[in-house]
Amino acid sequence: MEKRKDWMTNYLKDHNIALTGFMGAGKSTVAKTLSKIFGVKYIETDEMIVQKEGMTINEIFAKFGEPHFRNSETKILEELSETGGCVISCGGGTVMKDENVELLRKNGCIVLLTATPETILERVKDSDERPILKGHKDVDFIGALMEKRRESYENAADIIVPTDEKTIDEVCTDIVDALMDLEAGGDV
Repeated sequence: MEKRKDWMTNYLKDHNIALTGFMGAGKSTVAKTLSKIFGVKYIETDEMIVQKEGMTINEIFAKFGEPHFRNSETKILEELSETGGCVISCGGGTVMKDENVELLRKNGCIVLLTATPETILERVKDSDERPILKGHKDVDFIGALMEKRRESYENAADIIVPTDEKTIDEVCTDIVDALMDLEAGGDV
């Protein structure tokens, strides 16, 4: 693990790691853990939007609609594209806009975290902070929405890491190993 830590600490001096994927895939938890392990800044794009807008995501969606939320998200990513040394947890729909993918790639690597619809439902079933799932907390709806987004997620990803039945430490190790492999191939 020491080799991984040294490599990652060096990588994060000038780069960001952006975690993407469907809600409940583990983005926030993994981002917090990676930032703690490597002593870098943790950023939650949804939290930044809430702070800037002065209202919850549900309130933003209700008052202004999803397009307004997505435009706020792009503005946040524009700011983040000028910095390095961050682990960024992106909202579930962030990579649906090509502009957002370009901004995330500007100085970092995009990691797609995946999980099955059943795992996602288990992780989000008690949350009321998921406006897109309002009235639709079931495996069929989640699976259909995941399939609708799958191509965008996969096209944006530099690395794909499944999270089902793994500990947070295992997921973090998988990410670091995949980044090291990617750099060895000259793609990071």
